[in-house]
Amino acid sequence: MVTYAADFLLDRLLYRDGLMLIIDKPAGLPVHAGPSGGDNLENYFDALRFGLPRPPALAHRLDRDTSGCLVLGRHPKALRKLHRLFSEGRIDKTYWAITRGVPEKLSGTIDQPLKKQSRGNGWRVEIADDGQRAVTTYRVIARADDMALIEAKPKTGRTHQIRVHLNAIGAPIIGDPQYGEQTPDDRAQPMMLHARKIIVPISKNKDPVMVEATPPAAMATALKKLGR
Repeated sequence: MVTYAADFLLDRLLYRDGLMLIIDKPAGLPVHAGPSGGDNLENYFDALRFGLPRPPALAHRLDRDTSGCLVLGRHPKALRKLHRLFSEGRIDKTYWAITRGVPEKLSGTIDQPLKKQSRGNGWRVEIADDGQRAVTTYRVIARADDMALIEAKPKTGRTHQIRVHLNAIGAPIIGDPQYGEQTPDDRAQPMMLHARKIIVPISKNKDPVMVEATPPAAMATALKKLGR
């Protein structure tokens, strides 16, 4: 288990202004506590006050095993604005995924409704006609043998959307613990899904804020195999 210093997020701060922060979330740490408790990203937000009376709060979510750009609102008014921008689809999100398998079509749009289904003691998300609409555009950036680097842009914000959608087109994400057939070697790796870039039109009077996060070390090694 990784142990984090109380102020470790200071070194992962990508952007800061009076309304929001953007941090580079590490893979493997959930953004908030689940039913069973345990360490989570919110435990470390106190170090990100920067003089304000309260810590920042999550403007959206990333899966526990996803790394990269995560937006925080610095106070309630900013948080309400960010929630509205996310809900209206006005924030542009770009993810990089390294997959085991190359889609037949090298670019396209996946428009498949998703529904959370209970399975034994847990749950998973499945494509279902009675699910919520979910849309992801994608393109293959690089490929080598049976691996691909895919740029995915979710147009909706459903749970596990990119993971389920890429698996549906024959390109499951390497290291994904829930979706796709995984070899023992693939299962042993961290999940290769990274929130690479985010563009936030936070101010009417300024250009949108554009931030990129460098892929983590495990993903960087795989990228070299793809010539990136």
